[in-house]
Amino acid sequence: MRTKSWWNRTDNRLLEGVLALAALLVGVFGVLLPALGVAGLIDPMDTRDVRLEATTRVPGAVKSGAADFGMTLTGTHGAELGFLHPDFGRRLLLALPETVGSLLLLLVLVLLLRMARTLRDGDVFVPKNARRLSTIGLVVLVQAVLSPVLPAVTTALLMRGSAVSDGIPFAVTFSGKYVLLALLVLALGEVFRQGTRLRADTEGLV
Repeated sequence: MRTKSWWNRTDNRLLEGVLALAALLVGVFGVLLPALGVAGLIDPMDTRDVRLEATTRVPGAVKSGAADFGMTLTGTHGAELGFLHPDFGRRLLLALPETVGSLLLLLVLVLLLRMARTLRDGDVFVPKNARRLSTIGLVVLVQAVLSPVLPAVTTALLMRGSAVSDGIPFAVTFSGKYVLLALLVLALGEVFRQGTRLRADTEGLV
């Protein structure tokens, strides 16, 4: 026997609408537009924020060799690495960190939207939601690892063989808060799993 929930149909539709809109915006601005830029159909990403070991003086357009053609580095400790006419490989490397992060966020939003749809029946404590929460926790954990690694690796590949590579260190800094968030979501998924199992056992006794 189910008790009446304080959550009404309007609340549920509003939540679903917000999640669907967020997923749409992430899909368009975080995935579709960068992909079009990589393909050369629209203006691509052509800059990357970098940190310098010390104040580095580099000409506005580095042209010391073929590998440096069209590369710019402006700024001091916090600088901007830019490319005047990036080829396909560089466009891909420039867009990859943001695109991967957006894809992972999009996956989380889709899973949350599916969970929100279970509220139509007034009950979120179903086995599918436990699995979805576990998946969200794993996605957040993957993002915690890839978020600092991808920019560092792609930046190193972008600068490989150039005159500015010595002034920009390879640095990866992990954030413990995302790992903690992932562990909390995984723990919540386990709570859901145990709750649905106990309820199923209780209903079987009635």
